Amino acid sequence: MRTLKILSLLLLFLVSSCCSVSVNSDYDKQVDFSPYKTFAFHKAGIDKATISDLDKKRVLRSIDEVMTSKGFTKSENPDLLIAFFTKEKEQVNVSQYNAGWGYGWGYGWNPYLWGGNTSVSRYTEGTLYIDIIDAKKKELIWQGEGQGALTKDTNKKDEVIKEFVSKILEQYPPQKK
Repeated sequence: MRTLKILSLLLLFLVSSCCSVSVNSDYDKQVDFSPYKTFAFHKAGIDKATISDLDKKRVLRSIDEVMTSKGFTKSENPDLLIAFFTKEKEQVNVSQYNAGWGYGWGYGWNPYLWGGNTSVSRYTEGTLYIDIIDAKKKELIWQGEGQGALTKDTNKKDEVIKEFVSKILEQYPPQKK
C-alpha cells in the first residue's frame, strides 16, 4: 500500500514537471469571488491582442469552454468581463559541446578529433494574459498569465491554446487562505 502511494506521488510529480506552460496569477485580496456567476467577453480588450483573428477565436472558444465547465454562464448582462492580450518573443538556445577524445581516455590528445560542436535552436515563446474584470465597477479583479513555447503547426494550435487557457484558468477563482 505504501509503495502504491509513493508511485502515485512520483507519477504526479513527473506529470506536473512536464507541463510546457508555466502559470502565475494575481488578484484583489479584498474581492469576494463567490457572487460572480456570469461572464461575457470585453471586446475592446480583445481587439488589442496582437494575434491573428483565427487564434483569437481559438482563445475565445477555449476560455468559453473552461469557464462553462467551472459553472459560469455567458450572459448579455454579465457579472464579469473577460479580456486577454498576448506577447511573444523569439528565444535562441545555443549549446556547445566537445566531440572527441581527450587525454585520460587512453587514446591521448589529438587536435583533429578535438572539435567543438555548436547547436542553435530557435523557438517562439508566447505569453497569454487573461484579465477578469468586475463588470459593474469596471475594475480588474484577477489576472492570469501563462508562458510557454508556441507552435507554428496549425494542426496543433488548438491543442496548445487550449493548454494555455486551461492551465491559466485552473487558478480562477482563487482559493481563500
